[in-house]
Amino acid sequence: MRNSSIVAIGSALILGAAVFAATATVSQSEANRLGNDLMPMGGERAGNRAGTIPEWTGGLPQREPDFDAGETFDDPFADDQVRFVITADNVAQYRDQLTPGQLAMFENHPQSYRIPVYPTRRSTSYPERVYEWTRRNATSARLEGTDGLSGVAVGVPFPIPTRGEHPIWNHQLRYRGEGARVFYNQAIVTGGGDYTMIRLLQEIIFPYHAEGATPEQLDASNKRFFFLQHIVSPARLSGGVLLVHETLNQLRDPRQAWVYNPGQRRVRRAPNVEHDNPGTAADGLRTNDQNDVFNGALERYDWELVGKREMFMPFNSYRLNMTDLTYDELVMPGHLNQDYARYELRRVWVVDATVREGMRHLYKRRTFYVCEDSWQILAVDVYDNRDQLWRVQEAHNINYYNVLGTSGAVEAVYDLQSGRYLLLGLNNEDPPNDYRWTESESYFTPANLRQRGLR
Repeated sequence: MRNSSIVAIGSALILGAAVFAATATVSQSEANRLGNDLMPMGGERAGNRAGTIPEWTGGLPQREPDFDAGETFDDPFADDQVRFVITADNVAQYRDQLTPGQLAMFENHPQSYRIPVYPTRRSTSYPERVYEWTRRNATSARLEGTDGLSGVAVGVPFPIPTRGEHPIWNHQLRYRGEGARVFYNQAIVTGGGDYTMIRLLQEIIFPYHAEGATPEQLDASNKRFFFLQHIVSPARLSGGVLLVHETLNQLRDPRQAWVYNPGQRRVRRAPNVEHDNPGTAADGLRTNDQNDVFNGALERYDWELVGKREMFMPFNSYRLNMTDLTYDELVMPGHLNQDYARYELRRVWVVDATVREGMRHLYKRRTFYVCEDSWQILAVDVYDNRDQLWRVQEAHNINYYNVLGTSGAVEAVYDLQSGRYLLLGLNNEDPPNDYRWTESESYFTPANLRQRGLR
């Protein structure tokens, strides 16, 4: 039975979903709410009745960190004090505002797992052109099936969601700048807390978010992003490179991928870089579609928009990004060192995904918790084919306020059955990430892949 704190989607919204199923848009009168009673991105502007979620007043302003001084993004809320800490001793008091995955973490690690709850800071902000395009997309977006998206550019396509696919598409198309060059390191952690660090350098450009992008141009090119992933270390894996061309309408043109194998010194097509195939160098702890919490085609699932809940979610997790923290301090047996985590009471859209009849996936069912302000997926409960809770994902996100883009500072994938876990996105001991990096599309070609691997 679903939690009673879920806010029901009213009958008008359910009828709206049926009416707009063919076009996946909302009416102009509904779209006019964006920037008024709704945030420009679609979340509720007002706070909650209890006053524990404040009104959104614009989010963080744009400013530049002092990267030359070796800084990452400093914490705008460093002076905030913890409101309370949820532990195994008092978890029953808060269970209606926790996910099944979080409750399982308390059960598995009663002595060490904790959730420190801070004041809710509605820090989400995006560039004005993202807001403008989101307003346009609200009435022009077209979704054929689960993956045939068209008629959109720059902003999220479905700021007022009426179908389960909509929040997931919004997550995938949330603004993260026009390009980035980042260390996205993975710690593979044993049950005892020992870990292997996989250093990954990732380069990406987003034609979808580019200045001058239009729906007509994107419908013609059908290019959403270009992605290169270099394995830097350990030595036994170094030199491997993955190239991905991601499309907007995957019914028309599915994802294309290539890999460079340094041992074979050749480039080959990689059609299996999708869905539930193993993620890069993750020792089986995540699937390809768990990178960035969820990515790629939605075709293998039926998606249900359950409703909206107020829940304790990781948010404004700047502390996890600081260069004064070492990986040894962040990694501990069973889970991330929660002393450095930050949780807030957030309104999230709840989306259930169940494997579609005739399809297969390693995960039979997943429940996603998607932030209404930023459209970042903040947590996922992952179930196996016995309907047992198997893995728990959390994205400890921040606003990269130099470009006003939202993404995870650290992502965690906890395997409840093996006791192992994976941390992704770590870069505390590497140079600061560059969220203004860019390159031409010609940089992301199979012909250049071998050259990238030899560097």
